[in-house]
Amino acid sequence: MLHIFSNMKAKDRWLALLCVLLVCGQVYFDLRLPDYTAEITVLISSEVTDLSQYFTAGGHMLGCALCSALLTVVVGYLAAMIAADFSFDIRAKLFNKVAAMGSAEIKKFSTASLITRTTNDITQIQMIVAMGLQMLLRAPIMAIWAIVKIVGKSWQLSAVVAAAVAVVVVSLITLLAIMIPKFRIVQRQIDDVNRLTDENLSGIRVVHAFNAEKYQEDKFETANTNLMKTQLFTGRGMAFLSPIMMFVQSCVSVGIYYVGACLINAIEVPLNGTLTEIMTAVSDRSVMLGEVVSFSSYALYVIMSFVMLLMIFMLLPRAQVSANRINEVIDSEISVKEGTETAVEESGCIEFRDVSFRYPDASEDCLKHISFSAKKGETVAFIGATGSGKSTLAGLAARLYDATEGTVLLDGKDISQYRFETLYDKIGYIPQKAVLFANSVEGNVTFGKSGHTMTDTDVDRALDISQATEFVQAMDDGKKSWIAQSGSNVSGGQKQRLSIARAVARKPEILIFDDSFSALDYKTDRTLRQRLKTDLKGTTCLIIAQRIGTIRNADRIVVLENGAVAGIGTHDELMKTCTVYQQIALSQLSAEELAANA
Repeated sequence: MLHIFSNMKAKDRWLALLCVLLVCGQVYFDLRLPDYTAEITVLISSEVTDLSQYFTAGGHMLGCALCSALLTVVVGYLAAMIAADFSFDIRAKLFNKVAAMGSAEIKKFSTASLITRTTNDITQIQMIVAMGLQMLLRAPIMAIWAIVKIVGKSWQLSAVVAAAVAVVVVSLITLLAIMIPKFRIVQRQIDDVNRLTDENLSGIRVVHAFNAEKYQEDKFETANTNLMKTQLFTGRGMAFLSPIMMFVQSCVSVGIYYVGACLINAIEVPLNGTLTEIMTAVSDRSVMLGEVVSFSSYALYVIMSFVMLLMIFMLLPRAQVSANRINEVIDSEISVKEGTETAVEESGCIEFRDVSFRYPDASEDCLKHISFSAKKGETVAFIGATGSGKSTLAGLAARLYDATEGTVLLDGKDISQYRFETLYDKIGYIPQKAVLFANSVEGNVTFGKSGHTMTDTDVDRALDISQATEFVQAMDDGKKSWIAQSGSNVSGGQKQRLSIARAVARKPEILIFDDSFSALDYKTDRTLRQRLKTDLKGTTCLIIAQRIGTIRNADRIVVLENGAVAGIGTHDELMKTCTVYQQIALSQLSAEELAANA
């Protein structure tokens, strides 16, 4: 828990220190009230008739109460401000950390868990900061201060309070030892509920198409029931503390007044003594009565302190778990780290030198000793069966991962040496699954920071090359038309064309197409490739595809099988020398079609 607070800004730390001082002042005024109560009790028992003394003591009590109330308001305001500012900073830091993560780290934590950590977990921290600065600070200060004021007055009365404190402490420790593991389970179960909700919403079309509503409902019901049962267990467990505290508080009051009555009765008034002896005894009884009243108030302040700690301890276990989960993300190592290189002489050349790659926790490499090069303006294509490592190779070329062995070179230098800004100004990456954002068509095309300023002409050119102009112009507002989140209001082919336009508009030196033509019809596919060839002559293209027709005119084709290179060459060369390529070609086109196309 303390580790996460190391991220607090200096301003918030000074404000927190101010809160500590104000809380001390608040406690001082609160603990002055029993002294004035005892003074008024002594005045009444001594039958003092001077009303000015009563008004003076009452005025002091009223002043203390007003000062305490004012300080309570100020502390509450400062605590809320510190908590909001701190959670803002942690949320921003967590978001930036996640944004810097590679695919490996995202898979390690899971998307659902990262969303929970950015929302629910940070809310838990915000609550504990806001309440902690008010109650967590006040409770121990008040308890210690009250105990100091009552120590030495009467060991009998002190013993009653000590017994009550022992019962409360043992109850708290026992309950927290049981509850903390359960709170960890709660946060994990919230992750599960979020994951299933996201999964159901993302795949709602598939769910409806396969009549799987009942199946999804049962999955969610199981996760939701598990969460409910765990929360009921923790809620019922923490609910035990409230009656325990109330019972102890009542027993303390009864015990103090009982012991106090015994102590007062023990002070005998000598009926046959002198007037001075009688007056002294009566005065001692009045003083003892005042001490019992003030002692009772102080004892209640001690119990109240533990009641306040109870409220904090009901939140603290979950906050502790949340803090650990947030720290796991913030302290995690980023596998893909930024280099320092910003300038190179060549432009648009990429080379794989004996590259192997293994996913974290995998038992074997998914890419094995891959070597090829693509010079400026060349088109190199990749084809292979499902699971042969084509998309992984694209991820390595775009530096979504770093090679386990070997080197990926960009313009003659290790790709890991480049600054991210320099690297991604050179590369235009079109992922296998087209991703669009809630923005206009134009906003999606100009998305992100580019090495050059994009004009309307650049946007129009990119839409034209990607064959998106026709359907964009058919929209109500043209380029200004709104694209819904994840592109849910456009078709798969339209999403792919807009995704390609986004990469083209950046005018990169290298374009990486990770199976980005799969949702296009043959005519659009062919036209788009012709435009890439004529309009982007100096651009290096790496094309991953399933169709022979998409890649047959590439300068070189790399055939992958089980993560290794099965052959490299042109279409005609591979049809003569590579069995794997021949099988793929014949599975898509007949021998007559291949001969005719040749």
